[in-house]
Amino acid sequence: MATLQGNVPTMAQPADTAGPVIRTIQLSDLHDALKRGWEDFKAVPSHAIILCVIYPVLGLVLARAAMGYSVLPLLFPLAAGFALIGPFAALGLYELSSRRERGEEASAWDAMEVLRSPSFGAMLGLGTLLFALFVTWVATAQAIYVAAFGYEGVSGISDFVRRVLTTEQGWWLIVVGCGTGFLFALAALCISAVSFPLMLDRHAGALDAMVTSLRVVARNPAPMAAWGLIVAVLLALGTLPAFLGLAVVLPLLGHATWHLYRKVIVSDPNARPVPPPPHRPRKPAADFPANLFPWRSKTDA
Repeated sequence: MATLQGNVPTMAQPADTAGPVIRTIQLSDLHDALKRGWEDFKAVPSHAIILCVIYPVLGLVLARAAMGYSVLPLLFPLAAGFALIGPFAALGLYELSSRRERGEEASAWDAMEVLRSPSFGAMLGLGTLLFALFVTWVATAQAIYVAAFGYEGVSGISDFVRRVLTTEQGWWLIVVGCGTGFLFALAALCISAVSFPLMLDRHAGALDAMVTSLRVVARNPAPMAAWGLIVAVLLALGTLPAFLGLAVVLPLLGHATWHLYRKVIVSDPNARPVPPPPHRPRKPAADFPANLFPWRSKTDA
């Protein structure tokens, strides 16, 4: 609760330091979270914002192609890698779902308000960790492919498919690649299942958020495993055609993650949200000389 020290209100430390209370959820809760996420997306379409996240990554692929490298071996790792950075990329979507939950008006540009959250620094720190995990996964996937087939390029999609599906090296690539990708995805799921919504909602630190996310997965292993499978399948479908489907899949999963957070974390009835810092008023350009030379009086102007 808030206490007063002099004339300045501060937030007192909560009595319960064990962390948020976690519910046990069912598979039906996942369906309801997806349903609510779809309703949020229909109410506040956010295609443009998501495309701004997707296409810088695709630009790296195009740059690689322009340098003469085959991009086919990277397509699957990149598609799977969106599961690693997706929780951070969906920050603005959590904000939109939160606004609609409170009955406030929300537009796609309101997603930018997350930048003013008191916990944005913690979100950025965890997001950096997820991005490092993403880069490590892509590099690992490339190394696995090279170990299987060497540096020899592929002549086209049919040649690539033939190599992967009809050779012993391709079967080895599938087993080792999918197994390694599963470990990366599991790590990302465990540390970020509800971390970002928790930081946005309760302004938790990155470490506390990750610990809570681990507790959520430990308390609900079967539903969270099913959630991870749902995310993987939808992301795979979202890569078609030409990754454009992600403009729908990522917002859906982002909004649904917020509602999953609400289902698995018990709301704190005594919580008082910390308001974001106020907007700084913009001074007109006409005031610039007076601000630059404060010794000048108005009569000198």
